[in-house]
Amino acid sequence: MNVNLNILNQKLELIQWLSTIEDSSIIEKIIDLRKKESKDWWNSISEREKESIELGLKDAESGKLNPHSKARELYEKWL
Repeated sequence: MNVNLNILNQKLELIQWLSTIEDSSIIEKIIDLRKKESKDWWNSISEREKESIELGLKDAESGKLNPHSKARELYEKWL
């Protein structure tokens, strides 16, 4: 929990600092950094996971779905 509190404090310090910046070049650098750091989760998963998701989407589009009650029945032991 201490680590989470430390990160939270660091974020708050950054927010406070950011609110005082008047130099637009620094703001632009921060925006560029944010763009570089933003990761698309799709690019971070395996090919097998991507294939599984795509298969699920195709099944959904073609109406091959089970009702929620069936899913609960199948997976009740894990819920």
